[in-house]
Amino acid sequence: MVVKQRILFTLLLIPLVSFCQQTKSSKSLYPDSVGDIAFNKATDNENFELCYEKHIFQYFNNSGGLEYDGDKLAIEKEFAQKFKSVLLENENGLIRIRFVVNCKGATDRFRLIAMDDEYHDKIFPQTITNQLIDITRTLKGWKIKKYGDQAIDYYQYLIFKIENGQLKEILP
Repeated sequence: MVVKQRILFTLLLIPLVSFCQQTKSSKSLYPDSVGDIAFNKATDNENFELCYEKHIFQYFNNSGGLEYDGDKLAIEKEFAQKFKSVLLENENGLIRIRFVVNCKGATDRFRLIAMDDEYHDKIFPQTITNQLIDITRTLKGWKIKKYGDQAIDYYQYLIFKIENGQLKEILP
């Protein structure tokens, strides 16, 4: 009876150990959460540090909305001073830049997507997109968000409304 139990135990244990080893050694093709921004060595700063790589909060997690020194008005002022508009007929739509603010208020992992007025994918001229990315990278007033008393990393975004190549509005 003891021999049969040992054989049965061994037969059950081998597939379990094998499964656990496969799970540890195989890397998921999917991010931990929908919308995660993975590090890209071609575009991102390798010295940018996150406090919690596996858990970056969404901008809305603490209901604080846009948290920037001087609020949205300060961001609009930066873009008004630095963005050089170029009149480009029929260059209309929305450009979203999404990025990570770490637990120290520093930013990186900037990603851009754009759409036309009918919400179809669009590629805007680099004279527009490069300026928007560059100015967004220079914004240094992002507030440190906390969960309880712990500083956290979080995603933030800005959406730019473009009409005929002109920056008309910054959302949110």
